[in-house]
Amino acid sequence: MTNEELWKAVLGQIELSISKANFITWFKNTLILNNQDGVITIGVPNGFAKEWLENKYNLYILRALKSFDENIKTIHCVIAPERASMVPSGDSLKNVDAIKPPESAGFVRKKLIEKPFFTATGSAAPAFHETNLNGRYTFENFIVAENNELARAACYAVSQNLGLAYNPLFIYGGVGLGKTHLLQSIGNEVVKSSPEKRIKYINSERFTTELVDSIKNQKVDKFKEYYQQMDLLIIDDIQFLAGREKTQNEFFHIFNTLYQINKQIVISSDRPPKAIPTLEERLRSRFEGGMITDISRPNLETRIAILESKIAERGFIIDAPAIRFIGEHITQNIRELEGALNRVIAFSEFHKISPTLENTEKILSQLIENNKKTIQVEDVFRAISEFYGVTKEDLIKKGRKKEISHPRQVMMFFLRTELQAPFSAIGEILGGRDHTTALHAFEKINTNKETRARLKEEINTLKDRLYYPA
Repeated sequence: MTNEELWKAVLGQIELSISKANFITWFKNTLILNNQDGVITIGVPNGFAKEWLENKYNLYILRALKSFDENIKTIHCVIAPERASMVPSGDSLKNVDAIKPPESAGFVRKKLIEKPFFTATGSAAPAFHETNLNGRYTFENFIVAENNELARAACYAVSQNLGLAYNPLFIYGGVGLGKTHLLQSIGNEVVKSSPEKRIKYINSERFTTELVDSIKNQKVDKFKEYYQQMDLLIIDDIQFLAGREKTQNEFFHIFNTLYQINKQIVISSDRPPKAIPTLEERLRSRFEGGMITDISRPNLETRIAILESKIAERGFIIDAPAIRFIGEHITQNIRELEGALNRVIAFSEFHKISPTLENTEKILSQLIENNKKTIQVEDVFRAISEFYGVTKEDLIKKGRKKEISHPRQVMMFFLRTELQAPFSAIGEILGGRDHTTALHAFEKINTNKETRARLKEEINTLKDRLYYPA
């Protein structure tokens, strides 16, 4: 494996571990300059990238490198703008011009600001450049199965009849199950059939940042005017708007304007509208007034189909038993499934071995073992607090308010099911309550989760957050 091939494989792993904006900001135009005596020298375009790769992403890079060559001991970054600028961008970096790096990064490279989303001090870019869509996400390469067929059908219907089929369309599901793929497929389908349409895909964090910038520059009216001109507005991870009153207020006005003139709105979240804490009731009611559909975890057959599709895209060959092994042991989400596949392919190519069942078991043994996370009491407190918007102190102190008592009962349920804690210990953890209180809470949640769809969704989402925190 050449240095270029090794670095490409390493980038493939790192991309799965950090946000796309950060990945593009810090890893664009980087390459391996030298690999000698266990020391990897990485060429970077500037001092900012050197500082961030050596300090913030050192462990990510070293861990990925060691997965392909255990002899690698350390990394060293050097500024080599001439060499780095000659590096051909991989698939993950092709759309760099459509993504603006976080403002906290401390700098903005020239290429990254030639085609901005929205700027508070200037006008919007041409429609084609402002979509922020990734062309790789299409309906054609989305694997349809029982866990997502309704969501896929709804998304396709929306792409064919903007503002008429389902408006708004609200899709929810756990991390890495394909929500973003479907959302971007809608946009790409519309671009293909109606290139004149104004389309915007953005996550709620970036939406909030743009709003804050517009307030700072006294350009809120321009901000709202920009978004109100869209024919298709796609907001990813809407749950992050919870608790942000000003952002919710502005989004409410944008939503109303678009809805009243039959412009399409598509939204995703990790949970249904009713389960998003501190979300304004007027927004919740509007979300529930449209089409709500979910994406659940893929079953084994779907996971195998996804793996076979990805393998075909790469032009690689893996034994059928090895594919099944990956599908059986990487079960949580598609993102991890693809990461495991990338690891098998890269390791096999680097060591020039065949990806048989035996070799695949060895390659993924550490990954599978690491996935078996040991849950602690504090992990349960964290997951419950973040999901329901309550504090640890709220859960422990006395009180019977429904907004606190329900999360507390779910907490007791998880302490029993995931930690096998005795009921007496559970009562003690949650403010010295009697063991009968913990027993009652466990039995109530355990019984209701089988008959109440919303509670079942909450339990599944919380379990994902426990074992696979974002």
